[in-house]
Amino acid sequence: MCLAIPAQVIALLDGDRARVSVGGVTQDISLALGDDVAVGDYVLLHVGFALGKIDAEEAQRTRDLLAASGELAAELRP
Repeated sequence: MCLAIPAQVIALLDGDRARVSVGGVTQDISLALGDDVAVGDYVLLHVGFALGKIDAEEAQRTRDLLAASGELAAELRP
């Protein structure tokens, strides 16, 4: 199963690269697969590539779902 997570663009770098933040952790990623992106935008991040832009509301909904699934998994552990 593949999972793309929301990341906020915090800096545009040379070429098709950007620095993003995911939960306070920063990572340099490729924008080669994505749309026009600006600082402050949210992207869906998968294996170091921005797959496309999403709005802030969609980013928050996705983060909430990921957090809830982690809580459920913790409850189901023996």
